[in-house]
Amino acid sequence: MAEAMASNQDIFMCPICLDLLKDPVTLHCGHNYCLGCIKGCWDQEDLKGVYSCPQCRQTFTPRPVLNKNNIVAELVDQMRKTRIQTTARVVCTAGPGDVECDVCTGRKPKAVKSCLECLVSYCDTHLKAHNELIPGRNHTVIDATGQLQERICSRHKKVFEIFCRTDQSCICYLCTMDDHKGHDTITATTEWGNKKEGLGQSQRRCQQRIQEREKELQELRKAVETLKSSAQTTVEESERMFTEMMRSIERRRSEVTELIRAQEKAEVSRAEGLLKRLEQEIAELKRRDAEMKQLSLTEDHIHFLKNIVSITESPYSTISTSMTFSQSFSFEPVKESVSALKMQLEEKLDSIFKQEIVQISAAGWTSIEFITNTFKLFLEMSDGQALITEPVTREDFLHYCCHFTLDPNTAHTLLHLSEGNRRVEGRREVQSYPDHPDRFDVWGQVLCREGVSGRCYWEVEWSGGWVDIAVSYKSISRKGGGDKCRFGGNDQSWSLFLSSSSSSFCHNKKETELPLVASSRIGVYVDHRAGTLAFYSISDTMTLLHRVHTTFTHTLYPGFGFYYFTPSSVKLL
Repeated sequence: MAEAMASNQDIFMCPICLDLLKDPVTLHCGHNYCLGCIKGCWDQEDLKGVYSCPQCRQTFTPRPVLNKNNIVAELVDQMRKTRIQTTARVVCTAGPGDVECDVCTGRKPKAVKSCLECLVSYCDTHLKAHNELIPGRNHTVIDATGQLQERICSRHKKVFEIFCRTDQSCICYLCTMDDHKGHDTITATTEWGNKKEGLGQSQRRCQQRIQEREKELQELRKAVETLKSSAQTTVEESERMFTEMMRSIERRRSEVTELIRAQEKAEVSRAEGLLKRLEQEIAELKRRDAEMKQLSLTEDHIHFLKNIVSITESPYSTISTSMTFSQSFSFEPVKESVSALKMQLEEKLDSIFKQEIVQISAAGWTSIEFITNTFKLFLEMSDGQALITEPVTREDFLHYCCHFTLDPNTAHTLLHLSEGNRRVEGRREVQSYPDHPDRFDVWGQVLCREGVSGRCYWEVEWSGGWVDIAVSYKSISRKGGGDKCRFGGNDQSWSLFLSSSSSSFCHNKKETELPLVASSRIGVYVDHRAGTLAFYSISDTMTLLHRVHTTFTHTLYPGFGFYYFTPSSVKLL
């Protein structure tokens, strides 16, 4: 019995999935199908309202109610238990990333095609069965894909065949009758061709841009390497020259030391000779004193008279006069000469550096100013104290903290001052300030009353759209809208520009782009004598935003600027 069933197993195969029947049902025409397979076919015919047998094409209206055929199910179950594979088929098992056949059971082979009507992916065997099962029906078959559901309209369960240009989305033909009715539509295939052609142009532009950027990248890398090489060569050369200067000074120092030691040796030798003579004289005097004492005790008047003359008439030395002369010697003239030499050397170096700065700065090498100022600071040590370096930690900076207040006479009429003139805010309403020659009449800016002429550090809190945190000479122009009045637009001022989207530094209309500043607290440090100006971002740590090394010729005044009078504010802390 089992062998007979095995030989006739094709009658128990589902014509749709080509596998043994699962939950078999029998139609009125007598053909058997898996319950899930026939329901899937009939679900696609719901809109027509007419249901047919996929094999004999007999139609049914209304949709028949399907019930499991228990007899066939029992036979299929027996066949499944006794099914023997007599021939081993070599199949290409689906690997990682491959699409599996949705029909096969067990170890699923790799699917080769996917049907957009059936929403099923098929291997070679089941693809042939699919094509034989639906002769004359035009199913759309594509290369196997695991994303079939993305090609189906979630509302109408139909394949996307149309592209809506109005909404820039893929739709089915039923969508054109409701949600996309009256929209500019085109077949998805046509739009695909158009977009593909546009994609090709975009890709060519992108590739051209890549080539341009790669060329710029190579040039920039080459420039960086050249700069590094030049800087290293310059450092080595400057180190060599400074070493030679230090050796020259060391030789002069050694010569002066030898002269001092030679003079010391001569004077000490003279003093030691005088010491020896003095010691000899003292010894002789002590001997005579002892003789006179002994003579004074004698009772022999003849002996006394014979010796008294020789003892009392011995001459005394004049060593004390020579000793007085030796003690008057001093090295003070040497100290004065070395001090004068030091001052002359500093003045000469300062003069040479200033001349070289003019020539080198004209070529664009403004960083030489930093080297000069550093060297000047090295020379400006006094009273034997160590060189005072620039602060490092926030605690170090706070030692130079200064207090400032805003000057109402300089504030633009759309700037509002508050909190004891330590907070400024951009307003759209004109403030009632009296006319004053120091007031900015176009640019939304304000200066502080107090100036900076030494070392000073201060912090501000900013918020809003755009602000300038600046320092400026008091001589900056106030009237008009030109660069001569704008912070950073002239040689009178230096400005840090901050906004929510960018930040930069500007001086004399030369702008330097900076990384975006996330912190709302900014620290400003000025060493007027050293020509140093630095801006820091303050959070848990201090981050240097930009540093300037220059020569300040006048007192600096903190200032703040606002663009387009946006609702921004700055507060001195």
